[in-house]
Amino acid sequence: MNLDRIIKNKKTGKVLTNQIMSKYTTFNVGGKVDYIVYPKSVEKLIELIKILRSEKIKYKILGNGSNTVFNDEDYNGVIIKLDEFNDLHIKDTIIKVGSGYNLMILAHKLSRMGLTGIEFATGIPGTVGGAIYMNAGAYKSDMGYIVSEIKVLTPELEIKTLYNSDLDFHYRTSFLQENPGYICIEVTIVLKHGNKDIIMDLIEERRKKRLMTQPLEFPSCGSVFRNPPNDFAGRLIEECGLKGYKIGGAMVSPKHANFIINYENATGKDVRDLILYVKDEVKKKFDIELLIEQEFINWE
Repeated sequence: MNLDRIIKNKKTGKVLTNQIMSKYTTFNVGGKVDYIVYPKSVEKLIELIKILRSEKIKYKILGNGSNTVFNDEDYNGVIIKLDEFNDLHIKDTIIKVGSGYNLMILAHKLSRMGLTGIEFATGIPGTVGGAIYMNAGAYKSDMGYIVSEIKVLTPELEIKTLYNSDLDFHYRTSFLQENPGYICIEVTIVLKHGNKDIIMDLIEERRKKRLMTQPLEFPSCGSVFRNPPNDFAGRLIEECGLKGYKIGGAMVSPKHANFIINYENATGKDVRDLILYVKDEVKKKFDIELLIEQEFINWE
């Protein structure tokens, strides 16, 4: 079928064909994808999913690609990006924001307004929806502390509100991660008033620390593994002598052992193989099963 023609006739939104996924992921890896579609509304998203389901075409909702490892093989399906879901409404300390809004931009914007509680997110790449899915966090805080409710599209393509108590937020996981058929479309965040100067000083202090301790000059997905209880994944990996270890163009960062970097034109296979190798080595040495934060896509 000519999906391109059908989608354009339906005026779904912007359609890109024959794209390379390495342009859309922070690891800069991945093969060709048939279509990337940017639905311009929830109604158009529903319409698109109905078409894809009826034609049995696989699809994947993708945020900023900041926690994904794509295969180098072609993805024969549709990547759906919700970048057009970017409305932002601020009323005192209550923020309603579309799931496609950039999390770092949002965190900086709100912090500059003197709103406190979202400072932890100023260094986290990704979209707001992706951050809910992963329960993204840093500095002993995460989305679960500031999100009051979200609107989702259910697997039955109905719009429903889920409240904080429904979302089962825990360390780097949420209801959405355990129920991937649900699609986050809007988020309500509640913050507090704070001292703008103190907030911005804290953000700047943390930014400088990240520059010194994290390999931000290379493509990566941030921390690869969740920290096990009462320990740090980076410490365990370093104790295995894996800092600087390479597979192909992928490397365990010499600066921070819980970062794997695209050091020199790494493939998706290089990155995935290195992640799994590190996981196995830590298991062998410490009998600790590290949990991977990244999602492997198109490896079936």
